[in-house]
Amino acid sequence: MTISAGRICIGLSVALGLVMSGCKHRAAPPPKPVPASTPAKPIKVKQAPPTPIEIKRVELGGPSWNPGWDTFIERSLPRSMLSYRVPRDVRRFCPCFFRMSNTNKRAFWAYFFQALAGAEAGLNAKTNVLHTEVNMGIDRVSRQRIRSEGLLQLTYEDKKRYGCNFDWEADRHLPLHDPRKTILNPENNLGCGIRILKRQIITERKPLFSPSSYWATLRPGTFSYEVFARQMVNPPRACGFHLRRRKPVERHYSQVKTPAPPVVAAVSSTR
Repeated sequence: MTISAGRICIGLSVALGLVMSGCKHRAAPPPKPVPASTPAKPIKVKQAPPTPIEIKRVELGGPSWNPGWDTFIERSLPRSMLSYRVPRDVRRFCPCFFRMSNTNKRAFWAYFFQALAGAEAGLNAKTNVLHTEVNMGIDRVSRQRIRSEGLLQLTYEDKKRYGCNFDWEADRHLPLHDPRKTILNPENNLGCGIRILKRQIITERKPLFSPSSYWATLRPGTFSYEVFARQMVNPPRACGFHLRRRKPVERHYSQVKTPAPPVVAAVSSTR
């Protein structure tokens, strides 16, 4: 009995179809295990030394610096503020900044902001100053005369300019010195200060101490700067500030005949 070539071709086609059909229903190989991501290395924090005003506050009482604010600052710093992008004039108060470990750099910035808060607000997180000078204008968020508030004497319009976590609509219904106000929250205030300083020294590449700084206390040659400089005499020992001669600094201070309360710096600030 002979089988035609056509039947052979049909048989082969059917067999091939069955094989292909079997392939389609074959179980897929199990997925390869995805290696677990390496957890982020925790940031090592180091408590900053006390500023002169903090030492006085502890002795005499009154608003003082919360060590937890050191931790918040150090964990909030962008990497760029630990890098060589930091302006060279940081060495004015921290000569060894660029040779220090990141841990010590973070401690320096924590001390820096403690000194800034001491000069601007006397370490009082509820401080606020109403600016009545004509050139200060109106706050673009609150639509009222500019009022500097909190540890770093900031304003509600800083939310627009720097993306700070201030909520005027919530705060407007609270008493002036109510600690529940978002602008008086120490972490909100300090976090905003970090944003402002980063804009100045990293984004705009300006010196740390500049005539156009947001804070008058960081503008050399002003009385407000003298108030700030008085608080920068005890930076972390890793800075090497204690090893250099103090005479130029002391002579600089001698020009100020009478000590001024830290809040004076806030009054003299112009934004």
